Amino acid sequence: MKRVLTVLSALALLASCCKTAPIPYGKTVTISEEQMMDKIRGGWFAQTIGCTYGGPTEFKFKGGLLQDQQPLEWYDNYIYDTFIEDPGLYDDVYMDLTFLEVMSEMGINAPISEFADRFANAPYKLWHANQAARYNILNGRGAPESGYWKYNPHADDIDFQIEADFIGMLTPGRPNDAAAIADGIGHIMNYGDGWYGGVYVSALYALAYVCDDIPTIVSEALKVIPEGTKFRRAIECVIKNHAKYPRDWKRCWFEVDKLHSFDIGCPEGVWNGFNIDAVINAAYVVIGLLYGEGDFEKTMEISTRCGQDSDCNPASAAGILGIIYGYNAIPEKYRKGADMIADLPFPYTTLSLNTACKKNFELMKGLQFTVEEAVPVRYEQSFEGIKPVGKVVLKKRFSDELTLEFTGNSIVVEGSVVKTGHDNSDYRARLQAYLDGELVEEFVMPYDYITRKYEVFSKYCFESGKHTLRFVLLNPHKDYEINAQEMVIYDKDE
Repeated sequence: MKRVLTVLSALALLASCCKTAPIPYGKTVTISEEQMMDKIRGGWFAQTIGCTYGGPTEFKFKGGLLQDQQPLEWYDNYIYDTFIEDPGLYDDVYMDLTFLEVMSEMGINAPISEFADRFANAPYKLWHANQAARYNILNGRGAPESGYWKYNPHADDIDFQIEADFIGMLTPGRPNDAAAIADGIGHIMNYGDGWYGGVYVSALYALAYVCDDIPTIVSEALKVIPEGTKFRRAIECVIKNHAKYPRDWKRCWFEVDKLHSFDIGCPEGVWNGFNIDAVINAAYVVIGLLYGEGDFEKTMEISTRCGQDSDCNPASAAGILGIIYGYNAIPEKYRKGADMIADLPFPYTTLSLNTACKKNFELMKGLQFTVEEAVPVRYEQSFEGIKPVGKVVLKKRFSDELTLEFTGNSIVVEGSVVKTGHDNSDYRARLQAYLDGELVEEFVMPYDYITRKYEVFSKYCFESGKHTLRFVLLNPHKDYEINAQEMVIYDKDE
């Protein structure tokens, strides 16, 4: 008969015999209903607080730190005001809630097509990997191809990483169960390091239920990521430099950024300070966790001051602390702000923070679980074998045809449909793309922002050399043009 332990007794037992791994692997753990709800509420409320805390600086510091002299604003009504005035800030919460709604209706193992269809047809705005996946799904390319890098130039972006918190909150002590859920949902919009970001974050949450030693959680959760991947190397770099510079998070940030901030995927991030890649932003989550040392405000502040996606990173870092310490341990100055919106449904969903916590608890189906040691998921990497070799500003608008020339083996053309007149119809441009005279794709580009195509065109890994790319607009309209803004060219990485 398995021995049933409370969380506290399990940790005490492990701590007495093993100082480096106070996680009760293989043990059956029981958490009281009161304590479990406190942890669940801590996770959801803290994630929302962290998102709000870093919101004003989101992508305003790209490749640079927020120095100490710059204050980070907060006041009692801050969350309420942001919730009402800037609902789009909470994409990393309402995306979680979209998937939680599907699970509450159809079970935790609902078909992946249901998750994909629900977010693809939702009325909220999306960006990067999410929007590219939405377009793919709405135009016949379902999961997992919707997130695969050859069809989604944003496959390594942060999207799934910021939407995977709820998976770990549903799987206490079970990072491998979390990874199994993440496999299906995460490949809707991401692949490779973009997928690993969500797998890792969900593992951090899962282990936070059974361990309060942050360095241990960070290193043990990393076991779920295969060795040799860019993602794992970056987090290992954070851990190494934290050990080397335990009192200097800025030096750690510098050493990590020096090696891991070069983005080759997202077209906007190539050769640019802007970096929405999951790898570097996950590193900032971990820097916040390690140097924050369990202090709620300090953890959020460091993750925010690391820059880049500075709302999503403190959201995940704070949410993990929320699971470790519970809702009641969140400092009152932040907790009372979240309490003001606790019963307000998040934009575009039927769930509030309070109802999300209840659904989370119901889906867990029990207060007893056996703790798993994380094992690596499969190896996969996006954009292997190619590297950026050129980035050309085009600023070319066309209403009939456009021809571009380049030398390489892969290309992404950034751009959109722009309105030049007063027509208000639902215009969907229909285009053909010819590579060296051969038709390679026929596609639509909606003017509508919600259903837009994120890039004009992308194609990877054809024969290296000089090429001609020609676009033909099949349904010209006097009030619309296609804007080809920029092109990113790749070639073999030899």
